[in-house]
Amino acid sequence: MMGGQLIFKTKSPVPNHLKPPSAMAPPQHDPRRPYKRAAISDQQRRRDFALQTQSARRADAQARARSLANSLLSPSYPPVDQAPASPEANHDDRSHEPAVNEVATAAAKLRGPEGRRWFACQIMLPEWMVDAPPHLARDWNVCARPAGQRCLVVSTNGITVSRLRNGTVLHRFPSALPNGSKRGISGPASSYSILDCIFHEPDETYYIVDMICWRGYSLYDCTAEFRFFWINSKLTETSAGDPPSTYHRYRFCAVPMYESTLEGLQAAYSGSTPYVKDGLLFYNKHAHYQTGITPLTLVWKDEACSQYVLDTDSEGQVPTEQHVVLELQEDGKLITSDDPPIIFGTLNSEFIQKSNLRPGNLVRFSVRDESVKLVDGKMEIGELQFAGKLNRSRTFADSHSKVLFQYAARHAPLRIEDLVASVQSNSMELESTDVEMQD
Repeated sequence: MMGGQLIFKTKSPVPNHLKPPSAMAPPQHDPRRPYKRAAISDQQRRRDFALQTQSARRADAQARARSLANSLLSPSYPPVDQAPASPEANHDDRSHEPAVNEVATAAAKLRGPEGRRWFACQIMLPEWMVDAPPHLARDWNVCARPAGQRCLVVSTNGITVSRLRNGTVLHRFPSALPNGSKRGISGPASSYSILDCIFHEPDETYYIVDMICWRGYSLYDCTAEFRFFWINSKLTETSAGDPPSTYHRYRFCAVPMYESTLEGLQAAYSGSTPYVKDGLLFYNKHAHYQTGITPLTLVWKDEACSQYVLDTDSEGQVPTEQHVVLELQEDGKLITSDDPPIIFGTLNSEFIQKSNLRPGNLVRFSVRDESVKLVDGKMEIGELQFAGKLNRSRTFADSHSKVLFQYAARHAPLRIEDLVASVQSNSMELESTDVEMQD
């Protein structure tokens, strides 16, 4: 890094069908040595660690799915003297995993910000892609992410309920999902399905981006590759994809998923979709469904596949300086939403009191470019400028990967050319291996 700016080499050639409208033709060079963008973060290290530890840290998946289904349908938030520990606590220690009734009880007692936080923690959230994975073509799938409201949908006991990340009910309706309406009850009445969806309002369709449970069978510990297979195969067993009717208020559609080859990348990036795109989603094929932020799912955007690459202010305008949203702790520290969190600064008690801030508040800051530097793959901000307190509708602070993605997008963005170069590198490595084996 020089002078506060990230410096990268020239990109490799990109197929015309993958060039964004503003892309300029990059210079030619030896096609046997595709360009690899230098890594600017520790994202790959965390991807490797997440894969190695996902089996050791998984909880009783059936118990989790059952308690989640109960909480999504009818959570209650009675007054409590002290909020219970998060049901996701101690997830790395199998001896401390909560029983079904403990998780359900904890979820029922949570209220206000704690309740919203609990519900938000039940969804698997992607990191922002700041480095292209080294084996993108071999180990990853890609899809065009629909623009809309991320939510969990559960169907059971003749009713279907969708809830946003903050726990608020989006819709309560009959559906053609298993046991999703009084007409469609089949098998045990208590059987339930849980889908991870994005509700696309223009066509009133729930686009399924993942499947957590189907007819009571938990998919938490199944690979992403298997979950996507089930989404397509099981959905066709129902009429959930049919147009709306009396017993089927909203249509459900599986998001087309592709191998991250050049052809798959082209289909997701440039192909037509029935919905408005909001970037690309990448899933590691071997990853389980892990609640919270995970580097095994990634989101990437540019101007050609998303209306909103850079964050905007309350008036919909891109501010001249980057903004970050951090959570205030009791000791005044300002942290990201990562686990473990990244500390970006500290507020003194006098400023906290003067600004009427409390622990748990989400606070917006502006960042000057000259105050940013990268150290060991992490972003450090030398100076934060207070820009205001956020309203309660938002649940979490920004993640470290989002802050870094936003910074890179302003200065040296990860472009479609870089993703293509990663795919080309994979192909050449495989070709080289094949030649060596034949020799």
